[in-house]
Amino acid sequence: MIQITPAAQAAIKGAIEGAGQSVVGLRLMVQSGGCAGLKYGMSLELTEAEDDVIVEADGVRVLIDPASGEHLKGATIDFVTSVEGTGFVFDNPNAKGGCGCGKSFC
Repeated sequence: MIQITPAAQAAIKGAIEGAGQSVVGLRLMVQSGGCAGLKYGMSLELTEAEDDVIVEADGVRVLIDPASGEHLKGATIDFVTSVEGTGFVFDNPNAKGGCGCGKSFC
């Protein structure tokens, strides 16, 4: 389904540990919007949905709903720190184009 780099795994673990409550995982979703038509979204989840696809990597759980999963097949999620900023970066073979912010694709 998706690949999660060690840097992204560490960032997700840190977010879950800092949540202050019991979190089952990080939800990764694709939503309408952004400069190019679709955008990535993430949220910490307290429960998982019955139809979620669950990706586990080094103790990190990522929850993906079926509709978002279609857009994310084969994607790699990384976490980078650079002069341009710090955050998650998506290498998505399904994206036909994107915008300069790196958060939106089509």
